[in-house]
Amino acid sequence: MKPRILTSSVSEARFSSVLNIATDGIIVLDERAQILVFNRACESLFGYASAEVLGAPAEMILPPGKPDDSDGYLWNPGHGRASNVACMSHEAKALHKDGTIFPVELSMGQTMTPEGRQFIGILRDLRSRSAAEQRVNQLQTDVLRTARGSAIDEMGALLAHELNQPLTALLLYLHTVERLSLQPSVNAALPQSAIAILEKAVHEAERAGHIIQRMRRFVEKRDPLRRLTDVTLLIDDAVELALLGARPECRIVCELAPNLPPVAIDPVQIQQIVVNLARNALDAVKDQLTPEVRIGTQQTGGTVMLTVQDNGPGIPAQTVPHLFQPFSSSKRRGLGLGLVISKAIAQDHGGDLTVEPGGNGKGAIFILHLPMPSAVAAPPLVAC
Repeated sequence: MKPRILTSSVSEARFSSVLNIATDGIIVLDERAQILVFNRACESLFGYASAEVLGAPAEMILPPGKPDDSDGYLWNPGHGRASNVACMSHEAKALHKDGTIFPVELSMGQTMTPEGRQFIGILRDLRSRSAAEQRVNQLQTDVLRTARGSAIDEMGALLAHELNQPLTALLLYLHTVERLSLQPSVNAALPQSAIAILEKAVHEAERAGHIIQRMRRFVEKRDPLRRLTDVTLLIDDAVELALLGARPECRIVCELAPNLPPVAIDPVQIQQIVVNLARNALDAVKDQLTPEVRIGTQQTGGTVMLTVQDNGPGIPAQTVPHLFQPFSSSKRRGLGLGLVISKAIAQDHGGDLTVEPGGNGKGAIFILHLPMPSAVAAPPLVAC
């Protein structure tokens, strides 16, 4: 049986057929980096018809990288390494007809032909893979955040349970000492300053007990108990607590709007937010020559806004996106839960906690938004 002799026209037809049924983009370049072959997959990939690119430079669809990159040197005859490379595969940038730059996997090889050296490239679109990788990374981040959130709930429940008994005992001891101090014989022996400190200790122990109760209620996702509260009085107490242990030269200036209407809040929880924000602000200004924190209030529409501003350096830009995420504190001490819990409490009240990071000589401003009673779904209210 005589062997069949394929003519050049038949070979070219088969070659063209193979090119056009390939799912990956295939290009052929000459030594001058001009496009000789551009298959149908390339037409779909780049948005050009074959006739638009044949004879055009490769940079039309594959912009070269910097001189020290490998993105385009195989078809760049001016690059000294071109003649030493037989085949390579790497991720490169491709340019769509509409100007969009997208990633492709580029496999390039070279061959010698009667017309001279030519380069054959196979291109695979990596956009779907990149999107899948981003989605996987996002899911992993979400899972980790959920796990951390669950850990916070469990830790909060455990702390509330374990601290409740010793705190109750502490309160009993303090109340006993307080009653003894009221007896005439003991009262005469104790200076009034000691009695005043004892009264404050009792008050703070009671407040700690209330915080633990609110923590248990918050972790157990029970409905909050709120009452109409004067925010101004709440801030006065919070400032006193925030200044405990602060540097003597640190000062907190209050600029509170007069005649603010009462808001329906859990005063213990909201006071904790103010104390946390004020202490964070005092920590931010500790290295300033004149450390100062300003606390202000104003009514805007159906919202009471409470601002805590410091004259520190501001919050670094890379920190801002993670500021309200758990375990993301930049401090040496602490778990990075204060702002997370504060924001959750604010949102549980129908409000929010936001931040203006400052910087460039301007300190950060934290803004607590509390809706007016008519602007929020009515929770169980308790009379003062």
